[in-house]
Amino acid sequence: MSDRPPLPPFTRETAAQKVQAAEDAWNTRDPEKVALAYSEDSVWRNRDVFVTGRAEIVAFLTDKWSRELDYALRKELWAFEGNRIAVRFQYECHDVHGQWWRSYGNELWEFDAHGLMTRREASINDVRIDEHERRIRGPRPDSERGRPFPLR
Repeated sequence: MSDRPPLPPFTRETAAQKVQAAEDAWNTRDPEKVALAYSEDSVWRNRDVFVTGRAEIVAFLTDKWSRELDYALRKELWAFEGNRIAVRFQYECHDVHGQWWRSYGNELWEFDAHGLMTRREASINDVRIDEHERRIRGPRPDSERGRPFPLR
């Protein structure tokens, strides 16, 4: 098994790197690529859906991004300790009817010694927005990296 740096125990810098790497990966909307950050037996709770293992992660993300069109995400480090990281995030997308949504959430992550995520718990709330209210448009530009995003 190869390592997926940065590895725990995390410092503020390495936890922030892990969060940015996750944001970058999720913004590719490539389920196979994203799943490589998780252990083979990773366990998720995403809203009211429970997922176990990479194959289920790929299926979950494939379905998610078939419904959440033009998905764009921002993650921010909230807290960290040892092999755990807490993240707040927002993402925007639209459905097949053209309705835009902004989703707000918190994630709790736990990693193994190789830097693979073994547990992910996500709580998410969705808010309808008009297209002119959008503020997340694609991957984060380098000039915005490390800056907090607005709550509203």
